[in-house]
Amino acid sequence: MQHYDNTDLQRAATAAIRAPSMHNSQPWHFRLRNGTVEVLADRSRQLATADTTGWALRIACGAATFNARLALATNSTPAIVQFRPDDHDTDLIARLTPDARRPASYTETDLYAAVEHRRSHRLPFWPDPVPPEVRQRLIEAARAESCWLDLLVGMTALTGFAEIAQSADRVLRRDEHYQAELSTWVHAEPSPDGIPVTAGAPTAEPQDLLPQRPISTRTRAPGRDYEPEPLIAILGTPADRAYDQFIAGQAMQRVLLTATDASLATSIISQPIEVPAAREQLRRSLNRTGTPQIALRIGYGHPGTPTPRRPLTEVIVD
Repeated sequence: MQHYDNTDLQRAATAAIRAPSMHNSQPWHFRLRNGTVEVLADRSRQLATADTTGWALRIACGAATFNARLALATNSTPAIVQFRPDDHDTDLIARLTPDARRPASYTETDLYAAVEHRRSHRLPFWPDPVPPEVRQRLIEAARAESCWLDLLVGMTALTGFAEIAQSADRVLRRDEHYQAELSTWVHAEPSPDGIPVTAGAPTAEPQDLLPQRPISTRTRAPGRDYEPEPLIAILGTPADRAYDQFIAGQAMQRVLLTATDASLATSIISQPIEVPAAREQLRRSLNRTGTPQIALRIGYGHPGTPTPRRPLTEVIVD
């Protein structure tokens, strides 16, 4: 029977910590237990105001799990993933057990290579459209993780989404506790977590279609408006259980890495998911029976600024 060792744990965790998380809070731990690699929730990093239900934590841990899967698969030791395998350990999100050894697929190799290059790009994209064949790859990436991905087509759908997102953003901006919590994760000085001020988008202007979080106070250069017709993708699941949120995190990361492999830039839009009324409005607008879990903005642009990560000594536990 195959067993993972400390070298496998280090390899998996090195990739896993590159996953995105709300406010770059990095709410995860990793450990080696009985020859398996385990992904655990770091409850001290669950956002008390923005994530009272644990939705964002499970999305983040799902994304980290997907990166860990790639790291192990490209070392010829793919993993079988079990969600919440121990009812008595509520912090244990996933257990990765070694499957039969095999060579990595071309897709696994390409996506693993994209891990270190994926980052959130909050600046304006170029006007170049995303080709149909690349759009299909993104849809198939979500489907491979048992999720769906709707690409908004036409200004009617795009404007409808923008109105929902802007409305949700206004709700969050009026919440003093929410904004205070966000400010604690925005850093002007170097930090191993959170969002550097330099990685924020320019301050919003009236003509902007989509909302931006108030991270930076810098203004944009003249003529640098955001693209008038961004490609927006809504990723969703059949239901909205904890398990669905976990697989949504894996699917989100697979879509993001597929986009990165195709030389696309991406950013995450969570405001319409964070506000329950906006989320339901979004679901109805899509005419979906499932549940939207995250929205993505996709296009072409200069590589974004990488955000910091905690060292492995802080995220690997006994």
